[in-house]
Amino acid sequence: MTHLVLLSGWGVAARIWRPLDRHWSTDITITAPDWPGYGGRAPLHEPDRLDALTAAMSGELPEDAVWVGWSLGGLLAAKLLEHLPAPRALILLGMNARFTVDATASAGVTANELSTFQRAFERAPEKTWRHFLRWQLAGEPDSRSARQRLEDLLGLDDLPADKATLASGLKQLATLDISHSLASAACPIMRIRGSDDPLLPPADGREHAVIANAGHCPQLSASAELARRLSDLACYPAQYNDTPREAQNGC
Repeated sequence: MTHLVLLSGWGVAARIWRPLDRHWSTDITITAPDWPGYGGRAPLHEPDRLDALTAAMSGELPEDAVWVGWSLGGLLAAKLLEHLPAPRALILLGMNARFTVDATASAGVTANELSTFQRAFERAPEKTWRHFLRWQLAGEPDSRSARQRLEDLLGLDDLPADKATLASGLKQLATLDISHSLASAACPIMRIRGSDDPLLPPADGREHAVIANAGHCPQLSASAELARRLSDLACYPAQYNDTPREAQNGC
């Protein structure tokens, strides 16, 4: 039996993973905890502090599981590798070692763009949050339908967390660099993304899986394929090297 812990990203509660529910095989166990401040969980008094986040999430991130961190969830999960016992593996979905890209990059989010977004969030948090949802859905093959599915899952009438938690998440997107965390990790690290993710630069060949015709939210546009890919990656042999290859069947 393989246990996957699914961790969501900025501005989105853990319900984003529900479209995958009917696609998991019977030998996969799934948990999808909300981060502090989301899904009715109490926010952290100081949401920027990783030690506080570690204490809050330690019971949700067992070492006998495979952690799947989507977007900001990938950055945070990688940082928690430095403070918690290593899991069986960490899968980064829709995230590289940094969220922002160099200003000369052909695609992705630059530091200036994210800084502008942060200032807009300070002035009008709900409007800016909804803009971000539209932005991240832009790479889905039918972004209008994807937005409707997102609204059905989450409800978009109110912010999904308090303003301080969301502002802290934007700061983490702007500042966290997990290069060292990944290089020193005591577990396999794998990367998966949608082929048309508008928040990432083009695929660079280091991914272990690329989901065709999907953007930043394959949970909505390619739920069956995402569940299959995550299951396959979670079943890699223990003797893992960091060269992308076909996942092995069977856990």
